[in-house]
Amino acid sequence: SKLKQFRRIATRYEKTVRNYKAMIALAATILWLR
Repeated sequence: SKLKQFRRIATRYEKTVRNYKAMIALAATILWLR
């Protein structure tokens, strides 16, 4: 469910695929570090 929150933010604010993938990677890293 946490990834869905990040994905919602990413799809809303990041319009390009590259930025979208970067946001997903960043979110996954943040969750992994916790």
